[in-house]
Amino acid sequence: MAISAPEKDKLFTVDGYQLSIQDIAYTARSPQHVVVELSSDSRERMDASRALKQRLIDTGQPIYGVTTGFGDSCIRQIAPAKTSDLQRNMFRYHMNGTGPLVPDEVVRATLLIRANCLARGNSGVRPAIAQRVLDYLNHDVLPLIPERGSVGASGDLVPLSYVAAAVFGEGSVRHRGTTRPATDTLGDLGLTRLEPEAKDALALLNGTSFSSAFASLAVADASRVCALGELCTALAAEALRGNRGHFSEFLQVHKPHPGQAASARNIASLLRGSRLALDHDQVIQLTGELGARGYLELARPIQDRYSVRCAPNVIGVLRDTAHWASQWIEVEVNSSNDNPLFDTDAGAVYSGGNFFGGHVVQAMDSLKTAVANVTDLLDRQLELVIDEKFNNGLTPNLIPRYPDGSWEEGLHHGFKGMQLACSAITAEALKTSGPAGIFSRSTEAHNQDKVSMAPIAARDARQVIALAEEVIAIHLLALCQAIDLRGPESMAAGTRACYELIRSHVPHVAADRSMQDDIATVIELIRSDQVPTEVSTAVPTEVSTAVTTGPGAGRSPH
Repeated sequence: MAISAPEKDKLFTVDGYQLSIQDIAYTARSPQHVVVELSSDSRERMDASRALKQRLIDTGQPIYGVTTGFGDSCIRQIAPAKTSDLQRNMFRYHMNGTGPLVPDEVVRATLLIRANCLARGNSGVRPAIAQRVLDYLNHDVLPLIPERGSVGASGDLVPLSYVAAAVFGEGSVRHRGTTRPATDTLGDLGLTRLEPEAKDALALLNGTSFSSAFASLAVADASRVCALGELCTALAAEALRGNRGHFSEFLQVHKPHPGQAASARNIASLLRGSRLALDHDQVIQLTGELGARGYLELARPIQDRYSVRCAPNVIGVLRDTAHWASQWIEVEVNSSNDNPLFDTDAGAVYSGGNFFGGHVVQAMDSLKTAVANVTDLLDRQLELVIDEKFNNGLTPNLIPRYPDGSWEEGLHHGFKGMQLACSAITAEALKTSGPAGIFSRSTEAHNQDKVSMAPIAARDARQVIALAEEVIAIHLLALCQAIDLRGPESMAAGTRACYELIRSHVPHVAADRSMQDDIATVIELIRSDQVPTEVSTAVPTEVSTAVTTGPGAGRSPH
C-alpha cells in the first residue's frame, strides 16, 4: 500500500471488478475514513497489457491514439519517439471546460472510478498511473474540474483531461482547502512527478468515469428520496385523516411490481398504530348505517386523493428504476470503458466504442424522470394539506387557531408562501427531467457523429434530486405544522419520531415569519441521513427507511 494514513479506518482494494455504488458514495463522502489500494492481480494485468502495447509499438504498426493522432486524425501515424509528447498534448488541448467547478465528492468519485477501470488491466498503461490517481484520492488532492464540456462519447474527454493533467504534475489542485499547482503538491507529499508514456493520457481521458461519478451518487441519493417520499406520504395521511387501507398488502399482491410493494409496505408500517390515519373498516365505522335513509354523507371520505392513495404507484417506480439503474452503473464502473484495449491472451489490440456512455445516459434520464415524478407527488400532497378546501378541517394555510375576536385574525397567511416556493421548485425539477440522451451532436470533424450526452443527464439527475430534497424539506415542515394542529399524541410511532426530530430543531410557526432558515435546517437533517435514521429506530424492522432496492450513501465499504 502506497499511502500511510493512520487516521483512516477503512481499507479496500480496487481490481476493476468489484466496485459498488456503496463503495463510491462512502469514499466520496467520508474521505477521512478510507484508504484505497490497487490489487496485486491488477498490477500484474496492467504490466502485461503495457508489455503487449510496447511489443506492438515495436512492430511499427499504427495503433490508434498510441502511434496515431486522435479522432479523425487517426490517419496520421507518428514515430514511437513522439508518443510521450502526443499524450501530453492530448490532455492539454482538452483543458477547456466551462461552468462551475465540480463538487469535491464528485471529484473523489471520479478518481476512484477511473482507477478501478484502469485496474482491469486492458488499457495498456503501467500500474503507476492508476496508483497516482489513488495517491491523490487517499491524500484528498482534488483536480479542479469544470462541470461542462463533455458529450459522453470518446469518454468524458474535457473533464477527465484535468485528472490527467494532475497525474502528470500539471494544472491546479485543491488540497486541505488550498488551491495550488499540482507540481507543488506532489513535492509536499514526496511523490515523484510522472512522465506520460504512449497511451497514458488517452487511457485517463477516454472513459465514462466523470459521468459515472455523478450517476453513482445520484443513484445512492435516489434511494433516500424513496424513503423520504414514503415518510411524507405517511405524515400526509395522518395530517389529512386519511385511509391507510390504501397501502394494504392485498392490493400490492395483485399488482406485484417490487418497488410498489416495498413502498406500500413501508408506508403501512409507518402508519401502524396511528389514530389519525385509520384502516378502511375504521373509516366506515365513523359514520352510522344508511338504514332507511336515501342519502347519507360520510364522516370521512373512504378514498383519499391520488397523491396519497397512489403514492406507492409513483414512489415504487422510483424504487424499481433506482434498482436497475444501480445495476447498470455498477457494470459501467467495473468495465474497461477505454479505447483501444489490449488483449494479452490473443496478443492483439482492438479499437471499439467502450467509452460510449449509452447505458449511463439511459439510466440517468430514467432516474431523473422518476425522481421528478415523486417531487411532483409531494408538491400535490402539500397543496392538499395547506388548502382549506381539501385539508379536512385544518386551518387555512395551516395558520394557528386564534380565538374569535383576536387581533391576529385575518393577519396571517401561514404556509401560503411556502406552497408557492414549493411549486416553483417542483416546476424546475420537472423542467430539468427532460431527456438528454436524444440530443446527440456531431462533434470532432464528424468522427464523434453520435454521442451519448451522459454527463449532462447525470448532472441533471443530481440537480433534480437536490430539488426534490428542497421540496421534501418544505413538505415536512408543513406536515409538522399540520400535526401541531391535529395533536401529535395520536401519531404512529414512526411518524412521531420524524415529527419530534424536526421539532427539536425547528419551532412551530405561531405567526407569519421567514422560514428560509427552517428549510435549510431540515435539508441538512435530510442530507445527513438523520431523518431516516431517527425513523428507523421507531418502526418495525421490515420498514426500509433508506434502501430497499438501491445502495445507500451511508454504509462503509466492503
